[in-house]
Amino acid sequence: EENGHQNKRLKSNADEEDAEDQNKKSPKRKIVLLMAYSGKGYHGMQRNVGSSQFKTIEDDLVSALVQSGCIPENHGEDMKKMSFQRCARTDKGVSAAGQIVSLKVRLIDDILEKINNHLPSHIRILGLKRVTGGFNSKNKCDARTYSYMLPTFAFAHKDHDVQEELYRLDTETLERVNKLLACYKGTHNFHNFTSQKGPRDPSAKRYIMEMYCGEPFVRENMEFAVIKVKGQSFMMHQIRKMIGLVIAIVKGYAAESIMERSWGEEKVDVPKAPGLGLVLEKVHFEKYNRRFGNDGLHEPLEWTEEEEKIAVFKEQYIYPTIINTEREEKSMANWLNTLPIHDFNSSAVEMQTNNKNSKKSGDLEGSDGCGDDSD
Repeated sequence: EENGHQNKRLKSNADEEDAEDQNKKSPKRKIVLLMAYSGKGYHGMQRNVGSSQFKTIEDDLVSALVQSGCIPENHGEDMKKMSFQRCARTDKGVSAAGQIVSLKVRLIDDILEKINNHLPSHIRILGLKRVTGGFNSKNKCDARTYSYMLPTFAFAHKDHDVQEELYRLDTETLERVNKLLACYKGTHNFHNFTSQKGPRDPSAKRYIMEMYCGEPFVRENMEFAVIKVKGQSFMMHQIRKMIGLVIAIVKGYAAESIMERSWGEEKVDVPKAPGLGLVLEKVHFEKYNRRFGNDGLHEPLEWTEEEEKIAVFKEQYIYPTIINTEREEKSMANWLNTLPIHDFNSSAVEMQTNNKNSKKSGDLEGSDGCGDDSD
């Protein structure tokens, strides 16, 4: 028995020495990882160190990096030590097919295989590239492309009684959806499409390059369509609210003029579509690629070789999750029932005037004028 213990001790010492040798042989290098994940059941991408209550994608990623020997354990607790940066901070329940993170790791043998061995199957590292020492995936990113998969009955007019499974989107409605989505192109003030940003906050101005809805397709007897949007950067909930407003207009709850109004200074009630169908498709590094992509030392950050793996991952994990969750939990159907609650007609100015009038009629002096701030 004693010999057994001794052998075990010797073996663990040998393992540690092997790991140390490996570490000496593997200097730390700045890399990017191409990630795909299904976000259902997670509280978004970004890790909240010290909060185990809300699980995030990065919790699982960091754990896999430590277990595979790419980073020392203390780097998991202080992510600055490995210069960690995610390209996009996806929200709760949102998936990704082409997320990029940059970090410093030890370039161990079979690195991708080892990291993936310690990850659940619905999170995969699909590619790795070396980058410049000062590379930061968030700051160097020129644009991000998202997709949003939704059942097409979301566009059925509110006055029509539709059976969700039988509904099929007609060409005319699809054309109208695309006409409205195209209105978002260019630079607009999107303060109404996120929380905690005022109309005069310069960071509320965002540039949208393209936005359109593709041809519908049927999956498991239900018709779906995918909206694509490419923009420089997006604020929290912005895409879901952009889509939510178009749905409200097409369904007949809001007038088309609400779009122009929403980019103005007044507060407009913009509904937020469910998070389920949102997927980070691709991140773009055009400026970086022009400067470093062909310098002989670095590769351009393009993933043509990984495209097939990305497509397979989406078919296996992302689309089935969206379809099954929609069928079981009816997230879009339930959300559509909340649209009549929104007040699309009265502007914040009118609300404020009404508040003041009601206060005057009640002979109340000294209003603080904050009536329009309630969300």
